[in-house]
Amino acid sequence: MVNNQNQIDEYYKALLNKDPKYTGLFFACVKTTTVFCISTCRARKPKKENVEYCTTFKEALQNGYRPCKICKPTENANEAPSPITKAISLVVQNPKSKISDQVLRDNDLSPDVVRRWFNKNYGITFHAYQRMYRINNAYKELKDGKKTSDTAYNQGYSSLSGFGYTYKKLLGKAPKESASQTVVLISRVTTPIGPMWICATADGICLVEFTDRKMLETEFKDLQRLLKAQILIGENEHILQAKMELKEYFNKTRQVFEVALDTPGTDYQKEVWTELQNVKYGNTSTYQSLATSIGNNKAARAVARANGFNRVSIIVPCHRIIGKDGSLTGYGGGIERKKWLIDHESKR
Repeated sequence: MVNNQNQIDEYYKALLNKDPKYTGLFFACVKTTTVFCISTCRARKPKKENVEYCTTFKEALQNGYRPCKICKPTENANEAPSPITKAISLVVQNPKSKISDQVLRDNDLSPDVVRRWFNKNYGITFHAYQRMYRINNAYKELKDGKKTSDTAYNQGYSSLSGFGYTYKKLLGKAPKESASQTVVLISRVTTPIGPMWICATADGICLVEFTDRKMLETEFKDLQRLLKAQILIGENEHILQAKMELKEYFNKTRQVFEVALDTPGTDYQKEVWTELQNVKYGNTSTYQSLATSIGNNKAARAVARANGFNRVSIIVPCHRIIGKDGSLTGYGGGIERKKWLIDHESKR
């Protein structure tokens, strides 16, 4: 819960004004109704002393609050608010320019709001986001055969040394050596049960995880090690297809995913992940049943371990695996999400 009085005053003012700049930055938990809302909620405003604030909707759920039916906070809180989309557009439209705090102010944007949103939702600063975006563009140009000097100029760098330093820091290799460099692109997508990261190589999707998943940083490091790659912000055709298919899944118009996958792992892990994809939409299975399906009915523990290494949530449906007694077993995204996904698929 938020305890800083200045921040509480700021959040209550934003709640009264239905300020969209604060969408997703806090969740207002109303003690008298036990519901929680986002800043833009149209419901009647509670008294100041009857509100406490959480920084994540999971924290609100864990404290016994339920989502408001008017503002639907679990669905709407994670969309980038208009000031953020405007800041991102400035980056895209001005690839040669650094979008400084002053440039943000000149465009009626608050640097503090932009900085806070990026730190919370991307785990990096807005300026780091810009650097990654520009270096990804540079990587694609060099892959297409452009000269290093031309690429550096196209991305707004005034010196080759500055471009080379940043490029090597992010990709691990100098620009001239990048032809053999593998890159994993990462993009953010919002869903009704929280924002997710989607990662993809040129061959397919390699990670789909909730942004608040425990040990996520370790998964990123493992992915880079296994693929011998660096992660950069960006999108390719696989990420765009995955976003479209996930949207259709949550809208109940898709039951089977078709996007290509590129999932590094041992032969046994890949066998288990393939078997997971055979558990059909609306059904559940157990570790024991999976073990039997792959020809070893005594390997339930090994199957459970391989299941835990699955990095492609929902698309490779590890949420459909439950205990032999019907209980919900562990799930990296949280038991409350696992229950939601099973209920979502059962209500066809």
